[in-house]
Amino acid sequence: MTKPAADHDASERPIARALISVSDKNGIEDFARALSEHGVALISTGGTAKALKDAGLDVADVAQVTGFPEMMDGRLKTLHPKVHGGLLALRGNTEHEGAQAEHGIENIDLLVVNLYPFEETVASGADYDTCIENIDIGGPAMIRAAAKNHGSVTVVVDPADYARVLEELGAHGGATSLGLRRELAHKAYARTAAYDAAISGWFRRELEQSAPATVTFSGQLADALRYGENPHQWAAFYRDGGARPGIATARQIQGKTLSYNNLNDTDAAFELVAEFDADHAAAVAIIKHANPCGVATAESLAQAYDKALRCDPVSAFGGIVALNRELDGETAAKIAEVFTEVVIAPGASDEAIEILSGKKNLRLLLTEALPDPRAPGAQFKSLAGGFLLQARDNAVVDDLELKTVTKRAPSDAELADLKMAFRVAKHVKSNAIVYVKDGATVGVGAGQMSRIDSARIAASKSADATKAAGMSEPLTKGSVVASDAFFPFADGLLAAAEAGATAVIQPGGSMRDDEVIAAADEAGLAMVFTGTRHFRH
Repeated sequence: MTKPAADHDASERPIARALISVSDKNGIEDFARALSEHGVALISTGGTAKALKDAGLDVADVAQVTGFPEMMDGRLKTLHPKVHGGLLALRGNTEHEGAQAEHGIENIDLLVVNLYPFEETVASGADYDTCIENIDIGGPAMIRAAAKNHGSVTVVVDPADYARVLEELGAHGGATSLGLRRELAHKAYARTAAYDAAISGWFRRELEQSAPATVTFSGQLADALRYGENPHQWAAFYRDGGARPGIATARQIQGKTLSYNNLNDTDAAFELVAEFDADHAAAVAIIKHANPCGVATAESLAQAYDKALRCDPVSAFGGIVALNRELDGETAAKIAEVFTEVVIAPGASDEAIEILSGKKNLRLLLTEALPDPRAPGAQFKSLAGGFLLQARDNAVVDDLELKTVTKRAPSDAELADLKMAFRVAKHVKSNAIVYVKDGATVGVGAGQMSRIDSARIAASKSADATKAAGMSEPLTKGSVVASDAFFPFADGLLAAAEAGATAVIQPGGSMRDDEVIAAADEAGLAMVFTGTRHFRH
């Protein structure tokens, strides 16, 4: 075999012939026309060829190149040596050039392909067979071939790159630089990898596999962030193509770019507030460092905000506010009184938007909908040399069978608060203790190594909030308390009783459940077991 010329990888490569086959036809007519004006011969397939011909362009059908008609409902059209040979042939390689001459294979210098819309088809809820038919075969094969031979071939998979290619053709006399071809090759392989990941992920969900032998993820860059959790860490935000309402689908109305910590905390806030049915009650969650410092429900958002803020007004400074209903003017005015980093809601009235517009550093995000807390999904966490993958915690307290284990059963009012407390505890870092009274958190203890410490911290913060509110009676008096996991000893439960709690909700399952139940009975507490825990590390 003769080696390619020494300057092969360093040269500019003229584009004389292009193959165009796209499902996303945005901008393709203008791009193809510009190529034609540069003297580039155009080859195309199916609907793309028709669109270009209808636009008055001179286009050769791929069937004219291969000598074979498109067949099998379009499944077979570009998988042919005259296509792949034209993409893969090394320019300046005498063996390759000889094979081309013998078999009538002409070079293809530019490949423009975007793939069948598999991800969009799945997102639309299409049936199994329709999804299968939207798996592209010829497109990925051509993309990979062109990208491998990027020393000679330019490959474009994103309409956003049309302008860059045209700029280079103008700057280099109808040629492209090696630097651009390398960038586009990298983008091409990333696209085919993401495409295969989407297909693999869809199969995994269809087969309901919880631990497949191989798992892949992909994402599309949404924003290159200034830094990560700390200034010395680089960071970027990627969208995975999912349709779940939230931080990735939100429309930012105002404010500067969101930071890594903003994104993380806002996601936590919106997932929490979505636990509360907007048709049943207005709900507000105030988040700091991914933990709730106040959550409340009420008839109106303004009332819910006041109750949520009362729980921990100090921590609310610089926090995230999430709402489960359209933000109104009255609530926006209240939020504007406290320094707030982000407000996220399904919508906002014109009045609310106008009020918050005066807060230039506040980001307002609108999502149009709430995420479904019951929906399945996956979460992963990186480890050294690997990652953990698990299902999203989609257990909802309304779906759990609550079991009263004490002599006294909770009253209807206590039960309503118990359910709310357990909803909130699901979103508090473990060990989690949450006090609730009259539809509002009145104390939150998060992330402690000991559950009794969480109970005491929650009570202490509640005492501070009581003082700030100018109240003489502790907010926790007459409250209920939730624990994200079982009480291993009675001490944590007794600490809650000392704070004034009258009822308890917890998963149960400790070796000392009997001792904890006995302690609850002695203290006159009502206690229910859920059978489900909500660790959040």
